[in-house]
Amino acid sequence: MTLETIAAELRAAEAGGRTIAPLRDRLSTGAEAYAVQQINTTHRLAAGGRLVGRKVGLTNPVVQRQLGVDQPDYGMLFADMEVMHDAEIAWNPGAQFKVEAEIAFIVGRELTAADLSMAELIRGIDCAVPAIEIVGSRIANWDIRFVDTVADNGSSAFFTLGPFPRRLETLDLLGCAMRMEGTDGTLSEGRGDACFGSPLNAALWLARGMARVGYPLAPGDVLLSGALGPMLTATPGSRYVARIEGLGEAAVRFGAARG
Repeated sequence: MTLETIAAELRAAEAGGRTIAPLRDRLSTGAEAYAVQQINTTHRLAAGGRLVGRKVGLTNPVVQRQLGVDQPDYGMLFADMEVMHDAEIAWNPGAQFKVEAEIAFIVGRELTAADLSMAELIRGIDCAVPAIEIVGSRIANWDIRFVDTVADNGSSAFFTLGPFPRRLETLDLLGCAMRMEGTDGTLSEGRGDACFGSPLNAALWLARGMARVGYPLAPGDVLLSGALGPMLTATPGSRYVARIEGLGEAAVRFGAARG
């Protein structure tokens, strides 16, 4: 079975709101998994999709333990994946939605060097905003390993950005506390240094990787830097608010289940 076939299966599952069996018996390496992701990135761009950013995932040890993986990964963010702050997402049981609170960086300068330095990264970031990544998996029951989530575009679905841009020099990116709240109160907690030691470490890892694979970050791009605390399984009719110290909040709602 070819990588093209696997990529087509993932596209069909997403379009049909259904899931497929894990891919790890058919993908033996991370390189093959990223090749599948690239096939679907190319397909989406050819169909008129527009890249507006990138995401780094699996940066938080808690999330790594949740999913049984031991290294970060990346995925692509397209314009139709963004939802407005506190907007409602139609419920889709086949998407297996989960939510996680993150710090997003908005790129202000091109980040084209594969050996980008931390100083160059900081100079290239315009501002930071609170964010919620809405992840989803085309793999049944979230039974994933590294190759499964990589091939599936980092298990991505949507993202929302909070309306509170802040300059880096005003923030404590290590000590900032995060609290994710739902209808039943506080559901997830964390802080900045739970993300790869620093959200900037995660951002640097991602920016370098994107330069190496030919998708360097450009002005205006969104860089989702990874979860500050455990992922939460979303439920229909629910609202989630992520509050990050010094940054404000981001919120998202899910519609009711149908029928």
